[in-house]
Amino acid sequence: MAAKLSSSGGGRYQETQNAEINVTPFVDVMLVLLIIFMVAAPMAAVTVKVALPPAVAPPGTNPPKPIYISIQPNGGLFIQDFRTDLPSLGDDLRTQLGAVRNPTKERIFIRADKDTLYGDFMGVMNMLQDNGFYSVALVGEDNN
Repeated sequence: MAAKLSSSGGGRYQETQNAEINVTPFVDVMLVLLIIFMVAAPMAAVTVKVALPPAVAPPGTNPPKPIYISIQPNGGLFIQDFRTDLPSLGDDLRTQLGAVRNPTKERIFIRADKDTLYGDFMGVMNMLQDNGFYSVALVGEDNN
């Protein structure tokens, strides 16, 4: 806080408080930033005109049906709609994928109930990794 010396009053110098904020440094900084942005903005714009061709992608093949693993709160496991258990999860998953698809390249979607125990979930994750399934996605509910 600043002090102001004045000659009025009883003593030779009397100190009074100055409660005003000095905004000059703030204004100086803002003007410098404004100048920087005014100089830099035209440099960021693309000035070379190019007539781009339209992007027409050929229609792709239908993507493969995603594979879902569902975990119930009691620890029950399902691959799609088929019940399985933890020891046979890898073999059952390879059976569901079939010979056409490469099992190690497939993304596996896990749907777990919110009341599922963390140990049950980690057991499924560990079993997937032990069987070579490293691309795993977790599915959540959209609250729209």
